[in-house]
Amino acid sequence: MAVPQVIPIAYEPRHRTDAIGHYAEGQFLGSVTYAFPEDYRPDDGWEEHKRLFTVLHTFDTAGRHRDSEIWCAGSWAQQQRNPQGPDSVLAQAQAHLAKLLRSLPRRRYTDIAVQPFRLTRDGVLFGLLTGEDDGEPWAELYPDRLGFGPPWDGTYDT
Repeated sequence: MAVPQVIPIAYEPRHRTDAIGHYAEGQFLGSVTYAFPEDYRPDDGWEEHKRLFTVLHTFDTAGRHRDSEIWCAGSWAQQQRNPQGPDSVLAQAQAHLAKLLRSLPRRRYTDIAVQPFRLTRDGVLFGLLTGEDDGEPWAELYPDRLGFGPPWDGTYDT
């Protein structure tokens, strides 16, 4: 079974796909996720390189990528220095995602189906990439690291 042209992603409330759905102009996929730059190799000081991003990808009704709003809230090191409260990196990232989602007219949370896409911002890979390993097709959402595969029902592995 090959990778489908449009990959289903299931809406799961209170899980990693709880900010996906449809809006007046198409579909959306939002998340708050930590990521390293693509060329980063772990060493001392990794805490400054691991950054927390707020991401909102939008797609047309056919699942073609339209645009991406990507915002860096701060680093893992900053989050550890101020781990709680409204000024924490995590709280700021979650608040920013909530603001972006509120801006989508006629938003409703539900399953989506989108085409593969890729882009790089601040050295970090974002997108829904596809491929095949040992004859097995796969799709993976970056940098979230959610893996999709047969039977292509929208469920993911981490």
